[in-house]
Amino acid sequence: MADSMWALVFDRSKDTWETSRGLRKVRVEKPVLDEEKDPLDAGCVIVQVLYTGFCGSDKVAWYRDVFKEMIYDSLDEEKKDCRIAGHELLGRVVEIGSLAERHFGFKPGDVVTAESHITCGTCLQCRLGQREVCQDTIIIGFSLDGCFAEYIKLPAEVLWLTDTRKIRPEVAAIQEPFGNAVHACTKVDLRGKSLAVFGCGTIGMLSILTARALGVSRIIGIEPNEANALLAEKLGVDEIVRFKAKKDSKSDPDVVDKVTKFGKNGVDVAFEMAGFNSSVNNALRSVRMGGDVVLFGIKSGDYTVEDFSDLVNRGISLHGVIGRRLFQTWSMLTDLLEAKENKIQEQIYNVILNGGKDTIVRIDDYDVEDFERRINTHPKVLIQWEEE
Repeated sequence: MADSMWALVFDRSKDTWETSRGLRKVRVEKPVLDEEKDPLDAGCVIVQVLYTGFCGSDKVAWYRDVFKEMIYDSLDEEKKDCRIAGHELLGRVVEIGSLAERHFGFKPGDVVTAESHITCGTCLQCRLGQREVCQDTIIIGFSLDGCFAEYIKLPAEVLWLTDTRKIRPEVAAIQEPFGNAVHACTKVDLRGKSLAVFGCGTIGMLSILTARALGVSRIIGIEPNEANALLAEKLGVDEIVRFKAKKDSKSDPDVVDKVTKFGKNGVDVAFEMAGFNSSVNNALRSVRMGGDVVLFGIKSGDYTVEDFSDLVNRGISLHGVIGRRLFQTWSMLTDLLEAKENKIQEQIYNVILNGGKDTIVRIDDYDVEDFERRINTHPKVLIQWEEE
């Protein structure tokens, strides 16, 4: 394959969804811009990938828990079998379509990250400025070839310039998931309020850092995984609740009691970041009357709410969060990362990324078993595609 590159893929011609796991490292064709063949390429850019982040959604796809329908339907539409995974990236612009250059001003050498949701621009939500809930969203890495590759072709409209003199590359590679945390933390005014974070995984940890920077008064973390609990403590939670996770839908009275007392009569705000039914009910029961619950972690399927009338009578407000507000969230996250006084960058790199130790994998060294060990050991793992 003359113009080929390394990529990490799911290939349904070689692996069935039900009996496989992981991503294959293979040679695939490099993306090209050909405006004569496809006029839409005029608005696209080729990006050489430097770093990519491995996301929680990548992990559930790794184990084939979700995303089968999205991947298979998009592959059917494209009449192919291989999907390049990945949606968190930092890269360098190497080629620009004529319209992309004219309207967005990108030039070769620009360092960029990308919004992972490609929106239609024409549905009611897009026209109202609610692009994060576009009804025809395309998600890179699932319904379009992603960034776990040496090069990626993307619409210029989703790219976001990054100054690596102000944001170190390893941190810049995970601006997209950091944006999830920023979006969650701006759903309600956190200034001077008490906050409970149910689920201190990657987004929960990033939310702890963001909430501190936005003026929250006190934070309690709720986490059954000891490794994550220890990291949450390093990131500065005021208190941590350790407990034994359970699989049913019911709330845990001991957890609810501890969080309620932390807030003196319930916390002002609860972030549900774990996605388990019991965690949702813990969050709902732990906020004060008139409090807010921000829901980010919910997984697929039906959920049971305990004592729905109590939820209504206590005046609890629920806020669903998906993705990032385009591009208000991106503007804010850039300011937060570039500000030195909040030490967010420092804590992301030293704590969440473990100072780069065992969390950064060169693509030349990629091995399925080794990579699986890393993603089950650390909250965030990066893949390095180019030597610095």
